[in-house]
Amino acid sequence: MRNLEISNQELSDLAEEALALAKGYWASLEERRTYPTTSGKQTTELFSRPWQESGRGREVLQDFKSIAEHVRPSTGRFFGYVVGSGEPVGALGELLAAVLNQNVTSWRSAPAATSIERAVVGWLAEAVGCPGFTGSLCGGGSTANLMALAMAREAKLPANETGVRPCVIYASEQVHMSIPKAVALLGIGRKNLRLIPVDDKFRMRTDALQAAIAVDREAGNMPIAIVATVGTIISGAIDPLPEIADIARREALWMHVDGAYGGLAALAAPEKFQGLSSADSLSLDAHKWLYQPLDCGCLLYRHPDIARKTFSHSDDYVRILSDDPTEAFAFFEESIELSRRFRALKLWMSLQYHGRHAYREAIARDLHHAQMLAQAIASQPELEQLAPVSLSAVCFRHRSKDNEAILRRVIARGRVYLSNATINGHFALRACFVNHRTTPDDVQAIVSEVIAAADEINR
Repeated sequence: MRNLEISNQELSDLAEEALALAKGYWASLEERRTYPTTSGKQTTELFSRPWQESGRGREVLQDFKSIAEHVRPSTGRFFGYVVGSGEPVGALGELLAAVLNQNVTSWRSAPAATSIERAVVGWLAEAVGCPGFTGSLCGGGSTANLMALAMAREAKLPANETGVRPCVIYASEQVHMSIPKAVALLGIGRKNLRLIPVDDKFRMRTDALQAAIAVDREAGNMPIAIVATVGTIISGAIDPLPEIADIARREALWMHVDGAYGGLAALAAPEKFQGLSSADSLSLDAHKWLYQPLDCGCLLYRHPDIARKTFSHSDDYVRILSDDPTEAFAFFEESIELSRRFRALKLWMSLQYHGRHAYREAIARDLHHAQMLAQAIASQPELEQLAPVSLSAVCFRHRSKDNEAILRRVIARGRVYLSNATINGHFALRACFVNHRTTPDDVQAIVSEVIAAADEINR
């Protein structure tokens, strides 16, 4: 037997053992702490080891048990950041995608996988009210936003051949950190990103946007794009898309919508997303509000010709010989990636296994849970809500205790997990609901845990 080969029987035994570990982990989720009792010292001692000359064989699978004790589990009581809950059918799809080991560069390289990804991308576009948009899956919102702004640059002030010329992009002061990163990486420069003030609901002020564009034009600067956000990372605010679209149209600017957090909620609450279909490009994260295992981002766009103008540059060895439009399709001509894994299979399986109705209801339940928490906070005189609840993020604080100390204590107690934010200069406790496992009791536990943690401070 050649090196690295194993017998069919041993492979079958390994697969059964691995699946048993996964099933045991899923079954134990609600018994686990929301954050492990661990430290940097412990994880270094456990997992920093030399790569030995001789293999360990199947005993290496037993490492999973100790790994699982030092990870942040996807329980129904995890409300930190914007992290989906890892739907299990999607996880099985991820395993099968790895078994198939497809490099989804093009139809020629991966016929079924390419067709499935194009179909899934179409489902996502239609689900958020943007039928006819095309695009591709990617690692996450950061990559999708980078690609979108690269397209905006090439559409408005091409730079691929001769280099970047000075230009300006506009976004809310609540914009996600990936936008300043993208502006820097594209050579536009963070000083050319105008951060527009927000209103009392944390939405971009369109009067300030219009004024900023006018100032730049008067100064001889070249505006190229506006980034609107549906679901700001702190409060979940939704920028006024119809008004921003009007400005973008009037000023001949590219309109990108960062929907990595909130965009897929359009499936359950389309009334909140009027104007989304006016975008030139839109980022989504299926590993947030479609609950898929990481990673599963998506970039949708209206103009595939601009995607090809932006990303097409290939060598002869990948030249496609077919004239058939389906068989000639290549993702690498419309995206930043060449090597691409089969991300679409988990979505293909999970979305069809459960159906559209189940996903719509799960998202609606998350939205309801956020309103439940807001009501529970309002019923507690010692707590104060700090921002409107536009989607599923709830920011609040204890009125009289050290909220940073409360957060540390809540996490140490291990019953719920919250993250933090800053709202108008105040340290905020933040709960975000993108979790298909969460129950009403889990929501109520947030308030009781915060109050219990506050009572334990300065005893």
